[in-house]
Amino acid sequence: MTIFKGFALALVAILWLIPVAKAEILAMLNYESKPAESLKALKISAPAKREEGIAIVDVDPNSPNFNTILMKIPLPADLVAHHIFYDRTQSKAYITALGKGDLYVINMKEFPYRLKKISVPECKMGEDIILSPDNKKWYLTCMASDMVYVGDVSTDKILSTFKTKAPYPHGLAVHSGIDRILISNTISGELKNPGELLSVHKASTNEALGTVKVSSKASPSGEAPVEVLFKPGSNPPIAYVTNMFGHSLWTAKWNPASKDFDPALAYDFKEVGAGVPLEIYFNPAGDRMYVTTSSPGKLHIFDVGKNPIKPSLLKTIDTAEGAHHVAFTKDWRYAFVQNSFINLPKMRDGSISVIDLKKLEVVATADVLKKEGFNPNCIVLLPKWNHLAGH
Repeated sequence: MTIFKGFALALVAILWLIPVAKAEILAMLNYESKPAESLKALKISAPAKREEGIAIVDVDPNSPNFNTILMKIPLPADLVAHHIFYDRTQSKAYITALGKGDLYVINMKEFPYRLKKISVPECKMGEDIILSPDNKKWYLTCMASDMVYVGDVSTDKILSTFKTKAPYPHGLAVHSGIDRILISNTISGELKNPGELLSVHKASTNEALGTVKVSSKASPSGEAPVEVLFKPGSNPPIAYVTNMFGHSLWTAKWNPASKDFDPALAYDFKEVGAGVPLEIYFNPAGDRMYVTTSSPGKLHIFDVGKNPIKPSLLKTIDTAEGAHHVAFTKDWRYAFVQNSFINLPKMRDGSISVIDLKKLEVVATADVLKKEGFNPNCIVLLPKWNHLAGH
């Protein structure tokens, strides 16, 4: 009995030394002040001046700290920080800005996090940062200057710039296997002159090759293609395109014979009462596609394994007004939908919808930024938890 009791006490002592597993999933969000009229409707007092920043928020619905801001990093109030993109190793986070010709980068391996500015003085309205498949180059689309900056991921020095074939570049996709870049022709900074084209460039030289129209309407159709993303592993390559004002999803399929892309309508979101489609993601197997629509806020799940040209809608999940970016956990348990689209009326709820990907339903809402009078503009999880989801 004495031996057993001594063993039990030793075991308890060892267990005390083992760290207790802590439930948490940490997200990084850039945020900005809500417009005055939006704050009034929510009965929230406006801050003394406009604010921007980056917040680290616990979004794990099982965590005791769920819906808690753990850290804030202030940003210039006139930056209008827009998107956060990781490189393919998730060791760097790039932050684009609509308000200034600046690009910021964070070394995710160094804590506390520090922002380093990369000057891109001729860039107006920095939109997307896209990484080459080999993670050696990044591409920054500058929507109001019709330019793309190409940078070195290892040094973040500018390697080259080029004009896009069509104006207002926003989304960009690179496919090294066919040596092509596709760039969406979206809209002016004043939300005017919506486009209808994809600019086609040669990836190895940046040379402009032509355009592809992603609309069956007479020109100018006003479709405003916004994001473009190649389906992982598709042969021949297929890119999906969200038409923001056309409320539709299109495909651009590579034609090996013509060395060009064949466009086709893939899905009309008006069929399910949804509009303003924005972001595209894929599951690890590449047979499921996730698309957000901002008005009203929804996440749509498609089967793209059977017939990629005609995706089959499996499920539509209601989130909140302004559904925009989505962050996915590495184990594919949760998806976190950030509900705010550039502070536009009826598309700026400000919350984060937590979706259980097994149950395919919203199981919680994180609204701590909303309650403080802020709108999140983008969401990613910290690298420990984040899945790139086809990006």
